Amino acid sequence: MALPVGTTAPNFSTTDQNGNRLQLSDFRGKKIVLYFYPKDMTPGCTAEACNLRDNYKVLQKQGYEVLGISTDSEKRHRTFIEKENLPFRLLADTDRTVHAQYGTWVEKSMYGRKYMGTARITYIINEAGVITDVIEKVNTKDHTAQILGDTTLNLKKMPTSKGGKKPIKKVIKKLAKKVKRK
Repeated sequence: MALPVGTTAPNFSTTDQNGNRLQLSDFRGKKIVLYFYPKDMTPGCTAEACNLRDNYKVLQKQGYEVLGISTDSEKRHRTFIEKENLPFRLLADTDRTVHAQYGTWVEKSMYGRKYMGTARITYIINEAGVITDVIEKVNTKDHTAQILGDTTLNLKKMPTSKGGKKPIKKVIKKLAKKVKRK
């Protein structure tokens, strides 16, 4: 269960993709976008990270520092950052301590099977360390607009095919395979 707006964000200590130890309190005096996501290099998590990457300068101009956090290892985070050219830090919470503090390690269900996993939740934390917004229904392709609370901004969205369902990269790959077969 997500933490409520108005509470002080729990301090934590963990490592980033390079093994550098950091604490949330290191960012006191800055606004933070702390986004929890399930797994590096999966379609939804890549769409979310790329939307934040593409709009990173807009977020910085608004005074935000972006921190992504999942249960993936530092090495996997480095690979994800390099592959997608992400300009922000990804935090490794392999023992799920931070997830437990923020209520993001939850029971999930898929095809009738229950399992534990990361809830895709974003916390907006102000300069004083207080949670000012909690986004529980994340739109991975347009997350920056949700964070800024303004869907009228001219933000970069992940490009999609004509029907708007599949990202263009997937459409191009599919077409390339068809051409190869002929």
